[in-house]
Formats: sequence, C-alpha cells, structure tokens
Amino acid sequence: MSDNFNIQGLDHVAIRVMDFDVSIAWYEKVLNLKKYQLEKWDPFPIFLMAGKCGVALFPAENTDLPIDPNSKHVKIDHFAFNVDHENYEKAKAQFHKLGIPFIEKDHYYFHSVYLNDPDGHTVELTTLAVEEDEFYK
Repeated sequence: MSDNFNIQGLDHVAIRVMDFDVSIAWYEKVLNLKKYQLEKWDPFPIFLMAGKCGVALFPAENTDLPIDPNSKHVKIDHFAFNVDHENYEKAKAQFHKLGIPFIEKDHYYFHSVYLNDPDGHTVELTTLAVEEDEFYK
C-alpha cells in the first residue's frame, strides 16, 4: 500500500468581497452557481457551488489599502472552472446576453474566457480543445 494520496478535484476558492448581496447575485446570475449558507457557519462563509466545486465568500477588510489589480505580487491571479465545449458556448452566449464583458483566449490545449466579478476577481471558464489524452497523460 502506497502512502501517496490523490486529489479528486478543486473544492473551492475563498475570496474576499465588499458586498455579499452583489457578489451572490453576480455568481448566481452570471455563472449559475447555487448559494449555500449553512446555519453552523452563519454569517459566513457563504458558498456558491456548481456540484462540489465553487467559491467561498468572506468579507473584505474595508480599512486595508486597496491592491493594484494589475500587480504581479503574490496573490491569486485568477481561478478557473472547467466546462465542456457545449457549456463553454452557452456561457459565452449568456455573457453576451447579460452584457458581461469577457476576453477569449486560445491556449492551444484549452479555450478560455476571462471575466471579472464585482470585486475585480478574474474568473476563467475553460474547455478542453484537444482530445483528453493529448493533454492528460
């Protein structure tokens, strides 16, 4: 028996937000995530999930100095949700319909769209653009 362990997938990313109501509404409307606010954790974190993957919202410290969003210092650059090709196209159509600006990039193995949530966090939706065995070996 090996002592090694295997990770099954990304559970959540914890982010700090200025306004819970605005962020909850954005993640529900734009990314179709489902809100989980558990009594034992009241008032936070508030989870917004797609299945077993999502974001956990915590309050931002309003008294801290603002962070330059273009800084390359140690911070989360972005977080990504994986979708299949059909849902990737549906997401782009939904973003257009909602008037949500996004940038699309071709990363050869993956195609991705990048958009910003109300607090400026960069969110990526990515889909595999090649056969699975060309990337996951």
